[in-house]
Order: sequence, then C-alpha cells, then structure tokens
Amino acid sequence: MDLSQEEPADWWEVEALYDLCFAPGRTALSSYRLRDDVPPVAQLCLCLWDESGALAGVIRYWPVRVGGQPALLLGPVAVHPTRQGEGLAGLLIRESLKRARAAGWTRVMLVGDYPYYRRFGFEKMDGVLMPPPTNPDRVLALALAPGAWQGVTGAVTRAVPDPAPDSATPAA
Repeated sequence: MDLSQEEPADWWEVEALYDLCFAPGRTALSSYRLRDDVPPVAQLCLCLWDESGALAGVIRYWPVRVGGQPALLLGPVAVHPTRQGEGLAGLLIRESLKRARAAGWTRVMLVGDYPYYRRFGFEKMDGVLMPPPTNPDRVLALALAPGAWQGVTGAVTRAVPDPAPDSATPAA
C-alpha cells in the first residue's frame, strides 16, 4: 500500500470512490454546507493506493469553527468495497490524526457512528450544534491536545478564509 497526500489529479478518482461508497445524495448533507467554497486541509487529505495502483481508500478534512474556535471536520473517509474489513479506514484515520496533531491542530470533530469512532478516542459532544438536520447523537469530537474542547460549545460554522490584506495599505 502507498499512502500519499491527495493531489489535484486524484480528484476524479476520489469523488468516484465517495460516490461508490455513499448514497447519491451525499452532497446534500448538512456537513457539505460547511465545506462549500472552503478548501480542504490539503496536508490531511490522504489517498491509499493498493499494490495494483488502484485507489483503496481516502480521507479528507475541512476547517470549521465551533463557537468561533477553529477545529477540523473529519470526513468523509471511504474504503473501496472490495477492501473493506482490512483495517484501511483505521489506518487512514490514525495516520491523519497523527499528522493533524503534528501540524498543530487541537480539535477534531465529525458526524458518525459512536460505536465505530470511539476506538479512535472520539466522544459524543454536548453543546456542539451542527446545522440541521444532523442527529446530535452523531456529533463526535476528539481533543488532540489536553483540554482542547473544554468550554468550546456553540454552532459549527464554515471556516471562511481570511480576506487578503489590502495591498494598498503599507505593512506596519
């Protein structure tokens, strides 16, 4: 297996794998509204290629804000149906979380199944409000630094990129 950062040339294959693994209406989910017009965190978007060069699994992350505080939104993660059950999703999750921590991120959240994601340390979050119609029992979070989620509550919103500084204004 070859694990690498997703490249722009991988986009079509990655999207095809997501389409294969998830329902056709996946882009209508509320989590996709948080991704609209926001670039993913490229260094954490990973592709896992098998020995034949086929795309076996993928994971993406997006910046969001929770109550105004920065966080990562994990997902989607997908493994090709012919490779499911081999632990590839776990490999993608663990490696990407390790890279997120090394890059200085302190908070990660997702919308998913608690029985699956708790093995990676994710816990249910009270007071973190995803856009409707998200089931609040599926809102999970992981602190990548001690106490990172302490006191962080509120609405999950898009992380709108900071506007470029006005080039006509001299730097101080």
